[in-house]
Amino acid sequence: MKHKLIGTKEFYRMVLAVTIPVVIQNGLTNFINLLDNIMVGRMGTEPMSGVAIVNQLFFVFNLLISGGVAGAGIFTAQYYGKGDMDGVRNTIRAKLWIVLAALVISFSAFLTLDTTLIGLYLNEDTASAAATLEYAKTYLYIMLIGLIPFAVSQCYASSLRETGETVLPMKASAVALLVNLVLDYVLIFGKLGLPAMGVAGAAIATVLARFAEMLILVITAHLRSQKYTFLQGLYHKITIPVKLIRIILIKGLPLMMNELLWAAGIATVSQCYSMRGLDVVAAQNIASTFNNLFSVIYFALGCSIAIVVGQKLGAGEIEEAKQENAQMIVFNLLIGVVSGIVLAISAPFLPLFYNTSETVRSMATQFLWIIAAATPFCTVVHCAYYSLRTGGKTGVAFLFDTGYTWLFMVPLAFFLGHFTTIDPVLMYLLVQGAAFIIIKTSLAFILLKKCNWATNIIN
Repeated sequence: MKHKLIGTKEFYRMVLAVTIPVVIQNGLTNFINLLDNIMVGRMGTEPMSGVAIVNQLFFVFNLLISGGVAGAGIFTAQYYGKGDMDGVRNTIRAKLWIVLAALVISFSAFLTLDTTLIGLYLNEDTASAAATLEYAKTYLYIMLIGLIPFAVSQCYASSLRETGETVLPMKASAVALLVNLVLDYVLIFGKLGLPAMGVAGAAIATVLARFAEMLILVITAHLRSQKYTFLQGLYHKITIPVKLIRIILIKGLPLMMNELLWAAGIATVSQCYSMRGLDVVAAQNIASTFNNLFSVIYFALGCSIAIVVGQKLGAGEIEEAKQENAQMIVFNLLIGVVSGIVLAISAPFLPLFYNTSETVRSMATQFLWIIAAATPFCTVVHCAYYSLRTGGKTGVAFLFDTGYTWLFMVPLAFFLGHFTTIDPVLMYLLVQGAAFIIIKTSLAFILLKKCNWATNIIN
């Protein structure tokens, strides 16, 4: 049993070699997002809430893109493990077509339903709500431009990671995030002789940073095509074999729909919290921002399952894949325990960075304590989800993730938010904590034990 759950030193070195660049990349991203969030938060509750609402809406788009490229990406990892570079190229072309469709749909939705979507989170007829709406619309219109480079970057970064290259995406993100940080400071507060642009400045900085990341990734990757041979001839044709389209749709569509519907479910839950007023929106924004930062390591380890285990499955080493998967889950669980403890200790001090009311700070602290208690359980759930989708069990992953969200979380949050006057902290505890720990973690253990998830899907 110890041999199955505890890996060798060489195994952990290999896992960390894959994981650390992803940790650094995601850590930099979330740290800069934190600084960005704090800078906007220094302007007051209304600008911070407006940006938070738009980011919640874009969260759905981001997960749609992530799900789309991940659906094709499970084939990228296995084709690469098999040594089939033409197969890898076809999966990248599939990703580009998927993100193009997602961009068309998203632009149409955000431009025609802007006020309606933002208004879902504004349940007060006050001057504060009106100001928040204007800040949100300003931020939305500028950020729409940044969806294009974000989508292209996801295609390239995911493909490089799935083939074992995690350093280049990390470097591209590091440069882009440095650009974002500097421009945030200059444009939000009006430095170097420029006018203070507030939330518009924050949006412009993010868009320019995303273009920088895209250019670094695309140009550098193609200049190194002797190393990344799967990029050679990538654009010589745009068609994809019909057989591959069919299997990507069968295996990948549930994954894409899962990410979309899960994100929509989380956005719906957030809307239910907003029924308690703008203070709850602001507090939830603070809590989720710090949660993203503290979850970087265990999130990256979960993502590494797609790389390490996916390539083993593609090479036909099924038993080795199962064993390494179990070892990575145990390792990730230990990381989750440490992260939860550190977050719980830090929770009372983190909201002090924001220029907001004491009510918002107190609520954010209590949200963070709930998140800290759930963190170890989140690691198991996260690993279970990646294990299922890496082995091609995307239909089961869909039911596990989206099914839980829409059958348990959304109805519970909707009932508590719309039909009761329950305290928002208690509501958050019931929806985000208790239900998650009891129901979804139990499902994770059952599926990992009972579901034959470890399969080779390219043969």
